[in-house]
Amino acid sequence: MSGPRSACADAPLHAGTCRAPADRMRWVAASGPACNNPTQIRFRVDALPHGVPMSIVIRDVREHELDSVLALNNNAGLAILPLDSTRLQRFYEQAEYFRVAERDGNLAGFLVGFGSGSAHDSSNFAWFRDRHPEFFYIDRIVVASRRRGGGVGRAFYADVQSYTELRYPQLACEVFLDHGADAALLFHGSFGFREVGQNTMPDVEVRASMLMKDMCSYRWVKETYGGKLPDHLPWVGRPRHAATTASPSTGS
Repeated sequence: MSGPRSACADAPLHAGTCRAPADRMRWVAASGPACNNPTQIRFRVDALPHGVPMSIVIRDVREHELDSVLALNNNAGLAILPLDSTRLQRFYEQAEYFRVAERDGNLAGFLVGFGSGSAHDSSNFAWFRDRHPEFFYIDRIVVASRRRGGGVGRAFYADVQSYTELRYPQLACEVFLDHGADAALLFHGSFGFREVGQNTMPDVEVRASMLMKDMCSYRWVKETYGGKLPDHLPWVGRPRHAATTASPSTGS
């Protein structure tokens, strides 16, 4: 089997019907620091409105960047729940996936995700866990306001989908419906997500559309490699922390 033709999750195994329409995104396996570090993947976005390609690096967050991440989160508007430094530190210590996007040496956004076996204490995560045995959950994605519409969100979703399809059968997230959801719903629909229900978060009384996407490469990967993925391929990635097995949630 040939190597990945792009960072779009399903391209190596199921190019075509399973592939998300991320034609603007290319995975660049060239020389340079991003290719020597297994926690970094570099994307190039080719078809920007102004016609100038740009490079986006997706890599694991560093602890000294948490203050900048906190500021990004709390300036993101009503579509993202606020964070405090204590909860963000907990994300840093426990999240299986916590990566930032870098453009021109500056942080352009971040994405945090947890496997279904984790002890993550989100009510939306609990909703999915009560109904689905195995999945990877995107807790939040934030893109800096000045970088929105420039391909950062698609780079993140290509990366997290590539990570998920090797380890979990489904990718899960939610979109808040009370604050102008059309752009977010269309974005997720373009990546093949579907609504599997709705949940009103009891702590903040926000209604969310609960979305999932099947990882159509997962079964082949599991049958071929089991739980022993090759660790010499930089695009495979590694969990930041092993998932902590939790007892089934009672929901909220």
